Amino acid sequence: MIERDAYILAGPTASGKSAIAAELAREMGAKILSADSMLVYKGMDIGTAKPPRSEIEEFNMGGVDIVTPAEEFSSGAWLRTASKWIETIPENTPIIIVGGTGLYFSALLRGLDGEWKNPPPEYPVIKIDRAIVRKRIADRLDDMFIEGLEEEKRLLHERYPVWSKTASLAIGYREGDDREKIFIRTCQLAKRQDTWFRHQSTPLYVEPTVDAVRECWSKYGPWRVKFV
Repeated sequence: MIERDAYILAGPTASGKSAIAAELAREMGAKILSADSMLVYKGMDIGTAKPPRSEIEEFNMGGVDIVTPAEEFSSGAWLRTASKWIETIPENTPIIIVGGTGLYFSALLRGLDGEWKNPPPEYPVIKIDRAIVRKRIADRLDDMFIEGLEEEKRLLHERYPVWSKTASLAIGYREGDDREKIFIRTCQLAKRQDTWFRHQSTPLYVEPTVDAVRECWSKYGPWRVKFV
C-alpha cells in the first residue's frame, strides 16, 4: 500500500472543478489524478468533456485513457491504476485529485473493503446552484455537437461494436441519443452526484472559485489517501 498526501476537489458535472484544479495545479506545480469514471475510456473525448491533450500531458494526468469502451472497469481497477500512476510522481510533487465519481474518493479515503463509518470521509465539494449547472450543461452540449460528438460516437461504435456494461453508461454515446436526451440525462447525473456527496461524504462545501478552493485547501488539506 502507498500512502500520499493529496489535495482533493469533488463536485457534480459542469461545476467548473476541472478548470479550478488546473489553475491551482499550475500555481502549485502539482500533478493531477482524475477521479471520473468516464475519462478512463480511450476515444471518448468530446462527450466526456475530457481535458485537451496538452493539459493531460502538462499535468501528467492519471486516470485518463486507460481502457477501451469494450472493456469493463471498476473502482478497484481505477485504484490499482492510480497506484501505478502515483509511483511515477516524486514524493515532493503536490498531487491534486479532482472528479465527480464519489466511489473513487471513498476508495482512496476508506479503502475498498473498509466499513462505512459515521461520519463518512470529509473533503471539499463544490456547491453550485442547479440552475447554473443546467445552463452550463446546455452550453457545453452545444459545443460538443459543434466539435463533432455525433461523428466521434459513430467512429467509436464502428471500432468497438460491443461495449462493456460500464462504458455503455456513458452519457451521449448511446445509439439514438439526441441533444435533448443527452441534456436531460446529464442534468440527472449532476443531481445524483450532488446527492451522493451530500449523503456519502461529509462535504466541505466550497464556492466554484479558485480563491475559495485555495482557502479550503489551506485550512483543511492535504488529505492522506491510500493507494493499493
